[in-house]
Amino acid sequence: MKSYLLKLLIFVVLGSFLSPLGASGQITIENPLEAESLEDLIYGIIDFIWKVATAVVPLMIVIAGFYFITAAGNPQQIDTAKKIILYTVVGYAIIMLSAGLILVIKEILGGGGG
Repeated sequence: MKSYLLKLLIFVVLGSFLSPLGASGQITIENPLEAESLEDLIYGIIDFIWKVATAVVPLMIVIAGFYFITAAGNPQQIDTAKKIILYTVVGYAIIMLSAGLILVIKEILGGGGG
């Protein structure tokens, strides 16, 4: 029974890999990305990082506030909260500057606005 299941599993796995073969014997691979060029891919990555950072920044500020509230005079916990806020703000500023820097470089190279 086990050998039957093993053969069936191998058949299914191989069949899923060989299914892209057309009648002509060529393998066709669909583009899983929405980007048609490298420029579109870079803009997609930047947009994704921007959206993730925009969602994470308020969460980190709330976590730092939680550290402040629960510190109860503990200087280490207050220092940790200050560092969380500082690193969050600096990191978000770097992300904003990097997105703007890419647009400036594109303008300098004559690519136009995006």
